[in-house]
Amino acid sequence: MPNIELIEKMLPVAPLKIAAMESCSELGQKVNDYIVSFRQNTINEVTESPIYVNYRSNNYLVDCACPRFGSGEAKGILKETIRGTDLFIMTDVCNYSLTYTVNGHLNHMSPDDHYQDLKRIISAATGKAHRINVIMPFLYESRQHKRSKRESLDCALALQELISMGVSSILTFDAHDPRVQNAIPLYGFDSFNPPYQFMKALFRAVPDFKADKEHLMIVSPDEGAMHRAVYFSNVLGVDMGMFYKRRDYSTIVNGKNPIVAHEFLGDDVTGKDVIIVDDMIASGESMLDVAKQLKERHAARVFVCTTFGLFTEGFDKFDEYHAKGYIDKVITTNLTYLPPVVKEKPYFVTADMSKFLALIVDSLNHDLTIGAVLNPTDKIHALLKKYNQI
Repeated sequence: MPNIELIEKMLPVAPLKIAAMESCSELGQKVNDYIVSFRQNTINEVTESPIYVNYRSNNYLVDCACPRFGSGEAKGILKETIRGTDLFIMTDVCNYSLTYTVNGHLNHMSPDDHYQDLKRIISAATGKAHRINVIMPFLYESRQHKRSKRESLDCALALQELISMGVSSILTFDAHDPRVQNAIPLYGFDSFNPPYQFMKALFRAVPDFKADKEHLMIVSPDEGAMHRAVYFSNVLGVDMGMFYKRRDYSTIVNGKNPIVAHEFLGDDVTGKDVIIVDDMIASGESMLDVAKQLKERHAARVFVCTTFGLFTEGFDKFDEYHAKGYIDKVITTNLTYLPPVVKEKPYFVTADMSKFLALIVDSLNHDLTIGAVLNPTDKIHALLKKYNQI
């Protein structure tokens, strides 16, 4: 594992603490368990030194909460000291499963609610922690990253607000457009991508999967995901294609121009497995339409790889398309909330990101380079070699 030798030789910036908010508690627990394991295995002979007194622990999680009043208002509480620590606050703004009561009415928490709770915990920690870092796998308002005509710039404003509250760095995954970091050019902003975890999950879930030019093709479902498809195809050495969305710009439905058709640009997909790669599945309609068109073009199997599975319209259409043979597997990460029903879906595969995230946190706590983490090319090549694909 990268950085382990360096970590053994260096002290952390400050004692590590992780505030995994309720929306991110399961992922936070897994990250904590991995870091506990890392540190038990790396520090042996020097643990008697007093400078390592806060280094090795059975738990780095901070007990925190955001209780609400009957009116729906809330406050952030840290139930233990975080003075002088390197604090990492984890939140999942897409966890709609959590609820609260407003004047007797039950509300599901929205991204806005989660973002406000994040600010409450930051406010409770400001002035005490040595450094505050925010881990927000799905970047809040990341789809509203640019202005068209008279529109708000929500993502840029949120980033600037967090920095003004004392946050040193913001860690996210597969930002819809990483250029939004230009809103905070002098502060830390890292967007990580999970292509290695996608390939690892695919090899485990599909034993006869072959990642070569004769058997595989990478497809981008739209022009926005092109850079992901280009990276995948270059690393694997396979062909790629793309769809572009023909929209009706005279109409607005649910805040966007409806898609009239998906047009395909690329080589023949006949008899080849196809990986469709994108950052998220929201309703999934465009992704499913692309999968259907690929099967109509005689593709062998269609695998959907997406960082965030939001499934805002449920799973009925995915069940239908799987039954009809349009999609074979849907691979998504556990970085955002997934309802328990996904475990029952025969086509669903989870790419576990907890170990990857634990390595990022442990490296940053030591102020070590994360260049190898940002560029997973070598790890993908090693994976291909392991499965005799090179």
